[in-house]
Amino acid sequence: MKRKFSGLYAITPNEPRTDVLVREIGEVLRGGASAVQYRNKTAAPEMRLAQARALAALCRAAGVTFIINDDIELSLEVGADGAHLGADDGDLVQARQRLGPGKLLGASCYDRIELAAAAAQAGVDYLAFGSVFSSVTKPGAVRAPLTIFAEARRGFDLPLVAIGGITLQNAPQVFAAGADAVAVISAVFDAGDIAECAAGFTRLHQQQRMQQ
Repeated sequence: MKRKFSGLYAITPNEPRTDVLVREIGEVLRGGASAVQYRNKTAAPEMRLAQARALAALCRAAGVTFIINDDIELSLEVGADGAHLGADDGDLVQARQRLGPGKLLGASCYDRIELAAAAAQAGVDYLAFGSVFSSVTKPGAVRAPLTIFAEARRGFDLPLVAIGGITLQNAPQVFAAGADAVAVISAVFDAGDIAECAAGFTRLHQQQRMQQ
């Protein structure tokens, strides 16, 4: 069964120590994250496989959605719930066919509704927009206005994910704008208490839902 995206969507940092990464993701799960994406742009293939396997098992045990960034084959190999592709990471139609109907596929749409339309047509399960704020991870990323979520909500019946520079301080604006989930790296993993920070995002999402 495909799971919905809402609340905190935690994206892993480039952590070379698998034991540290597993511990940190355990804290994120304890804080109520609804989904985890494995993203490591610096690791060798062997390390990526080992880390992805470890996190897949951890998320599976917790009943939390586990997504692999930019790598359909790795996602299939470790039994992840699906994959996420950027605009330059492969054809979405082919990815949808390779994953099959039981797996999740997400797409980065940046600040472009036309990319979202093409992604929806290709059969993705959620749409990601951003960077909504200045991002430490991608300082040169294209900025997407918060108004894009209302526009996307009118056009697509899919979960909407916001990414880029999101913190506990500005997350309420993002949820209020119409995002279903916030994809976060630095604000969570650089926090002194990862579990409490994750729980903070979870509480903000719950508060926004109560106000709707």
